[in-house]
Amino acid sequence: MENYPFDTAGLTTETIDRYNETYKALKVEFNILPTGHIDFNLEQFEVFRNCLSVNLRGSFVIKQDCGDSYILFVEVHYKIGETREVSNHQEYQVWGLTYLKNNFGRAIIRRETLTDKLFELLHPLELDFKEDKAFSNTFYVVVNDHAKASTGMDRNFRNAVMDIRDNDFMIEVVDHTLIIGNYDPIIAEKSTHLAEFVERIASLC
Repeated sequence: MENYPFDTAGLTTETIDRYNETYKALKVEFNILPTGHIDFNLEQFEVFRNCLSVNLRGSFVIKQDCGDSYILFVEVHYKIGETREVSNHQEYQVWGLTYLKNNFGRAIIRRETLTDKLFELLHPLELDFKEDKAFSNTFYVVVNDHAKASTGMDRNFRNAVMDIRDNDFMIEVVDHTLIIGNYDPIIAEKSTHLAEFVERIASLC
């Protein structure tokens, strides 16, 4: 029986194959190693607020001289349907995580939609960077502390976000901890893009 570097208990063959394909793809591109047991406090993130539970199936550190970053193999559980027809559902996802030098407060960054632009006209909550129109026109940024977030999201950080090779992602920051991912099924190529980003952000520290 193959010894996988992640928890395979109860997983289908398809899910195991997807995780394994992703792990192998990451090994080709990065200096990646299993972390052992680390509690990343995933319950603190709003991106998981609708989940009944979030289980870490495996975590991997991307080692580099300046700062480490992490790739998380995650199993999420949530309910779908109305009150009388509720069913439990689970999905398997990959998220990237790293720790930041500056305290950002709380922040959400994602691609800006037309709905966001219209909502912003009525309720101006978004953090905009007047000196970086390209970034502000591309991303929707909501924060709870404008001063902290403005300091943390410097030009190097914003350039890294602009260079992400995936349109469907969400970044959340809680103080010094950044997580990036989406709710899509596991795709090795997208996971590699997430790893590229967190590795780059870790190197800025």
